[in-house]
Amino acid sequence: MLTLFYSPHARSVDNELGRGSGFADVPLSVAGRTQAAELGRHYAAEKLDAVFCSDLQRAAVTSAIAFGRRGLPIVLDARLRECDYGSMTQYPVAQIDEGFSRYITEPFPGGESVLMVVQRVGSFLRELMREYDGKAVAVIGHRATKYGLAYWCSDIPLETLVLSPWEWRDVPIWRYEVQAQKLKREVVVHAV
Repeated sequence: MLTLFYSPHARSVDNELGRGSGFADVPLSVAGRTQAAELGRHYAAEKLDAVFCSDLQRAAVTSAIAFGRRGLPIVLDARLRECDYGSMTQYPVAQIDEGFSRYITEPFPGGESVLMVVQRVGSFLRELMREYDGKAVAVIGHRATKYGLAYWCSDIPLETLVLSPWEWRDVPIWRYEVQAQKLKREVVVHAV
């Protein structure tokens, strides 16, 4: 079993403007850099073997600020990216959220579906399990990254995860136990 701690990247310039970045490689805001340092303080007591993050700069810089002084390997992985919103990239978040249930299995116009994200996160987890079984890692990602992690580490249907309100936390750290047998199943989506 692998212990995995997940946190979303710190506040980006698009977050402050209410835009959904998707694959757009936007930087952290000034407030986001402060949040990233605070996130590192929250993780200080956790014994970690490595940190994995999306290769988009808002996640990579969050990881570097939060964990850089600990001497942990920080590994960037494109499979941990946000959902590709395609032609809706950087649209207002409210507009993206409005039709999100439609994009669980159907790709965003010119982009990808949440199901596609969950499949790539599953690929990441299967590889991670082979190398880090019995260890603890942190993952810094995005909203869709969390959907993938939550799907593979629970028995909650994907559509329930996606359609539930985002769970905000004062300390944005979620803990998952990754079990090899759950990573062998197929992704199942029920009618929405």
